[in-house]
Amino acid sequence: MTSQEIQTLLEKQRAFYRSGATIPVSFRIAQLKRLYAAVKQHEKEINAALKADLGKSAYEGFMCESGLVLSEISYMIRHTRHFARRKTVYTPLAQFASHSFKQPVPYGNTLIMSPWNYPFLLTIDPLADAIAAGNTAIVKPSAYSPATSAIVAKIIAECFPQEYVAVVTGGRAENAALLDQPFDMVFFTGSQAVGKEVLRRCAEHLTPAVLELGGKSPCIVDASADIRLAAKRIVWGKFLNCGQTCVAPDYILCEESVKDAFVAEVVRQVKKQFGEQPLSNPDYGKIINEKHFQRLCHLIDPAKVVLGGETDVRACRIAPTVMDGVTREDAVMGEEIFGPIMPILTFDSFDAVIDELKSLDTPLALYLFSHDKEHIRRVQEELSYGGGCINDVVIHLATSSMGFGGVGASGMGSYHGKAGFEAFSHTKSIVDKKTWMDLPMRYQPFKSKVYEALLHIFLR
Repeated sequence: MTSQEIQTLLEKQRAFYRSGATIPVSFRIAQLKRLYAAVKQHEKEINAALKADLGKSAYEGFMCESGLVLSEISYMIRHTRHFARRKTVYTPLAQFASHSFKQPVPYGNTLIMSPWNYPFLLTIDPLADAIAAGNTAIVKPSAYSPATSAIVAKIIAECFPQEYVAVVTGGRAENAALLDQPFDMVFFTGSQAVGKEVLRRCAEHLTPAVLELGGKSPCIVDASADIRLAAKRIVWGKFLNCGQTCVAPDYILCEESVKDAFVAEVVRQVKKQFGEQPLSNPDYGKIINEKHFQRLCHLIDPAKVVLGGETDVRACRIAPTVMDGVTREDAVMGEEIFGPIMPILTFDSFDAVIDELKSLDTPLALYLFSHDKEHIRRVQEELSYGGGCINDVVIHLATSSMGFGGVGASGMGSYHGKAGFEAFSHTKSIVDKKTWMDLPMRYQPFKSKVYEALLHIFLR
């Protein structure tokens, strides 16, 4: 679309929102049901698109994308009526007689910009939350996942008129044109670098934004951990979607005394889960494009590889790769990996690990494998990160009952379930003051000693 076409589209959505059509909760629920039915109907096409873009198997596509979307939509169908209700709150005695309440209302016209790594999930999940909250939406999927963008556009066109929900495809020119427009709220998922630019552009219009970014998410394995189970779960989470997961364990911090046992078990688990020749495994995916493939290849130090490292240039595939003896100075530690490379670092002092992590950028996720209650307490209470798991990885985002989001360098705001409804809503504070009485103490002249005494009783 051209800039003028995008502006015209937004003007149509503004008119639709101002008509009040999206406000009734019954309307919102009906639209969520339409979306749910369409996702179910097009499940095979969604899986095929994910296979084309990222090499995902149908099983992984449903487990990590369309299935989670269905779960989020059904959750919002069940809970939107409750989320949209006004909530009565305590009224101070000084405001007698009145009724105080909080009323959630939609922001209005929203923009959702989604990434390529989970192109269906990270597009439709926030859209479901936006619809539940009563907004219109323009959806901008990534140009790097064209097959999934096409099925997203097809589903949305089947479900909704353009003046309500519309898809804008394209690349940087379309992104820039969209950010030129004064939306009422912007929801962005992607890299830190692009997130900074989105926030700068939103600031020009004083537009609130939710940013779901990333970072280097550490995974700590201490000497008390169940090493076999830790390796099994870490291998699954690290190499899911070929490591192209924003909450994947980016690197491992393993206690020196159990490092050899952990590495051996990781090697065993990679072979068990992906086979002796992972590049021959049809269920093992690919890197999104040649640019990212080449970037990842340059992060692999052959001298430190203990497993993997094989590549298929034509198919943009990299075997699950494990690197041992890694330090903070290695290239692989200089940026978010976002690929199937597992660097393993070691530590002797848990105190030193905590101190070091406090000095680094706040990650989107942090994981700890341990049975040491003091270690668990310190990770939960002392460190800042978006979210995480104890003795598992990744799964904390797969629930509508908890908000998912980053903090600091890894983002701002959260969504999923109630948090998603609130992310796309403004909550108004309202006092409904009764007219059958009017306390006189707030009015001048301020000379009554009785009123002054009452004021000190009320305001304490």
